[in-house]
Amino acid sequence: MLSMAAGAAILVLLGYLTDRNAGRSRRAAGQASDELNLLIDGASEYAIYMLDPEGRVTIWNKGAERLKGWLESEAVGRYLADFYAPDAVAAGKPEADLERARREGRFQEEEMATRKDGTQFLANISLTALYDDKGKLRGFGKVIRDVTEQRAAERQLRSSAAQMRSILSTVPDAMIVIDSRGRIISFSAAAERLFGFSEREVFGANISRLMPSPDRERHDAYIQRYLATGERRIIGIGRTVTGLKRDGSTFPMQLAVGEAAVEGEPVFTGFISDLSEQMLAEQRIEDLRSNLIHVARVSAMGTMASTLAHELNQPITAVMNYVETIRDMLESPDPGDFPIIRDALSETASEAMRAGQIVRRLREFVAKGEVEKTVEDLPALIDEAAKLALIGAREKGVHVEFAVDPEATPVLVDRVQIQQVLINLMRNAVEAMSALPAGVPRELRLSTHVEEAGLVRIAVRDTGPGVAAEIVSDLFRAFNSTKTDGMGLGLSICRTIVEANGGRIWYEPGASGGSIFQFTIVRIETEDQDG
Repeated sequence: MLSMAAGAAILVLLGYLTDRNAGRSRRAAGQASDELNLLIDGASEYAIYMLDPEGRVTIWNKGAERLKGWLESEAVGRYLADFYAPDAVAAGKPEADLERARREGRFQEEEMATRKDGTQFLANISLTALYDDKGKLRGFGKVIRDVTEQRAAERQLRSSAAQMRSILSTVPDAMIVIDSRGRIISFSAAAERLFGFSEREVFGANISRLMPSPDRERHDAYIQRYLATGERRIIGIGRTVTGLKRDGSTFPMQLAVGEAAVEGEPVFTGFISDLSEQMLAEQRIEDLRSNLIHVARVSAMGTMASTLAHELNQPITAVMNYVETIRDMLESPDPGDFPIIRDALSETASEAMRAGQIVRRLREFVAKGEVEKTVEDLPALIDEAAKLALIGAREKGVHVEFAVDPEATPVLVDRVQIQQVLINLMRNAVEAMSALPAGVPRELRLSTHVEEAGLVRIAVRDTGPGVAAEIVSDLFRAFNSTKTDGMGLGLSICRTIVEANGGRIWYEPGASGGSIFQFTIVRIETEDQDG
């Protein structure tokens, strides 16, 4: 399709050749004229016509017949004004256009053009004054192209683009589009607010500008590897990454990347959600959960205060007795008493260490500390928990049995929190059996077992009265207690801890009575276990 400039060039060439042919033979001039007529008629998308110096039509092509509705036989000889709308004629526009072309040589404009039947269309019009080599005006050439549909499509495109920009400006997620070289080609209003840059500032810049090190230095290699291998590490998958703002601060963000092709070239669209507030809220929730769990541990120690006081009183009393005996023996020393004194001092140190271990375990258990999962030896973890949980159990006639699977270790847990679960379950079992009639067996059994899917199952069984069927479904709900003086937080907190450590907790009635509380935790696969 010819452009307007090409159509105007034809007219200039026509005037030039017409002038040149004036001095040639009639046959050569006729041949050149026929060739030009074929060229002009071939430009069917354009109305092209020539005017003499007075503004009357001398040439009228097929495109002019189609666009204007006048046949060539009807148009040739007519004055230019016959092809204008009446109001334009009344305003003197035909004469003004010819005068402007004489003065400027050529001008181009868009206006409404009129057909023979009076209908109108939006036209791109070019009017050119044609001069011979002596500067004499030989006429005018006019080129008209119907741009009604083109302009309507452009308006629709602009409207769609404006509508899309309006939609994107209200979307809370930032959107960034980059090309295959990582250069930014679109930067939404939400992205401007999030990163602090305007689109004008980052347009054409590498997307790595919005990344901290080391991602900044590696990003181009990521794109090239994907283009070369097709291996998707984030495209279509999504990932939590770190963004860099204009002020140099960083923030966590969720990035989802989509891929499309524009004119055969890949482009990548990133949708970004700021996770700062979400992570802050999660941290606040975690802090509250940690505080609640810590309070529960302190509360558990409070309920055990009398038992713990008795347990500590034994080694402290023994230390005092040994020290007093040694003091009395040293008042009138006898060489034969030295072995006895030495043994007494050894026992004193042993009892002091026993008291110190109890205090140490208590301090570790009730300490606030940070929530941190570590690799732990499960039998050692259970042993430490049992030494606190089973204080006074022997005096209540409880027989304790441990069945620890040597393969069910190590585990990945928060040590103190899992000990809290074990202590809570074992203390509940001891208390449940304390109300049994004399002579009824009081047995507590703790067992571990390797589960599938990288888990270890821990079970605490007792021979107590069990749990009433009507409250089993709400057993782990907060403020639901089977104890007359209980707050109903113990088992709820146990569930919170177990789930935070990657497992689950549940209750089953014992086959011959009693209760079985079981929970799972994450087991670490070692090289030896993998074979």
